[in-house]
Amino acid sequence: QSRLVESGGGLAQPGGSLRLSCVVSGITLRYYVIGWFRQAPGKEREGVSCISNSDGSTFYSDSVKGRFTISRDDAKNTVYLQMNSLKPEDTAVYYCNTSPNIYLSWGPGTQVTVSS
Repeated sequence: QSRLVESGGGLAQPGGSLRLSCVVSGITLRYYVIGWFRQAPGKEREGVSCISNSDGSTFYSDSVKGRFTISRDDAKNTVYLQMNSLKPEDTAVYYCNTSPNIYLSWGPGTQVTVSS
């Protein structure tokens, strides 16, 4: 049974950094494009970034471009999201999943709060 477990969230000050991890089990990660998503209170879940399984190419939403970096370690079945220059509007629960089609049940997510 596939499973997604996100971690690394927490409280950060504006301008600070956090590194999120997503451990994927039950599937062979190297066969999938993986993305990070986030859902802020009262808003719909949105895609933030994704990374190819073939050539490692990446995509970022305009809101995080230049500040966030996605990476993957297929040997560890883990995907990362390095978040720098955090802003209060980055506050949300962050999730990972296959992209662009969602094939797996959503994990619990990890809460990121950016506040002074």
